[in-house]
Amino acid sequence: MTSKSVLVTGGAGYIGSHTVRQLGEAGERVVTLDNLSKGFRESVLFGDFVEGDTADKALVSQLLRDHAVDTVIHFAAHTIVPESVSDPLMYYRNNTCATRNLLECCVEAGVKHFVFSSTAAVYGTPASQQCWEDTPTQPINPYGMSKLMTEYMLRDLGAASDLRYVILRYFNVAGSDPEGRIGQSTPGATLLMKVAAEQALGKREALYIFGTDYPTPDGTGVRDYIHVEDLADAHLKAIDYLRGGGESQILNCGYGHGYSVREVIDTVQRVHGAPLNVIEQARRAGDPPALIAGAQKVREVLGWEPRFDDLDEIARSSLNWERKLAERGR
Repeated sequence: MTSKSVLVTGGAGYIGSHTVRQLGEAGERVVTLDNLSKGFRESVLFGDFVEGDTADKALVSQLLRDHAVDTVIHFAAHTIVPESVSDPLMYYRNNTCATRNLLECCVEAGVKHFVFSSTAAVYGTPASQQCWEDTPTQPINPYGMSKLMTEYMLRDLGAASDLRYVILRYFNVAGSDPEGRIGQSTPGATLLMKVAAEQALGKREALYIFGTDYPTPDGTGVRDYIHVEDLADAHLKAIDYLRGGGESQILNCGYGHGYSVREVIDTVQRVHGAPLNVIEQARRAGDPPALIAGAQKVREVLGWEPRFDDLDEIARSSLNWERKLAERGR
């Protein structure tokens, strides 16, 4: 704990709100900046909240100064891959240009620590199913490229200043707060576990499997699904690491093993106690057969140990959250 504050951009969103909650529970002073384009004010359970945008240099500079911020966790971003393909400039404007603005404000304010929400999409379609931090980065869409460009900015800025950073490359986040206080609320979400839970609750007519002929055990794509609680905890561990004098790092954030689309669907059906309406379709362009984190480094560097590496628990918390949203008419 410190007398300084943590600024969380995008803290009203899915992963951000879980991280803000954990920061608050740990006794940190937190200020959340979110433009509420995708996030929800009621999801921010701790600290101060400011509605605004990371592109607003005057606002960001004032927040950093007024709240004595020494650490920034940067979630704010557009994250939908097909949307990035159809509107790449929006992604470069929001994910890259706005982040450049944020970083400039951080340098001017003397912020020392920066934790960045990156993505496994920076790897593109890797040659092997498991990606390590030194796997070549070859994004195949503007979303992945926009995140990689921020990684490059952080690398160069870290070399030119006192700013130290941890870049967390997320794999497939899933699940919700086990106590049901917050979860993923964004309409039209594309994450598989969220979509499956919505279909189970009748919010979607069908759940689509894109590709059943991949070179995987059951023919469907395999991904590394990480519970949002464990992912949020990695951000707190990253802050502790940086405050303890740790050097800048790039770290994969996953469990190091994967589940197929069919395995996820089967789990949701079993936990829910009823079948889903599943429709099989052809592969989508650009989807690799398997994408699994090489996840040893994050454990070694941060001392991070996952607590929710259980697909049944991920499905259960997702279904419980969808029921809560349904009760609220959402």
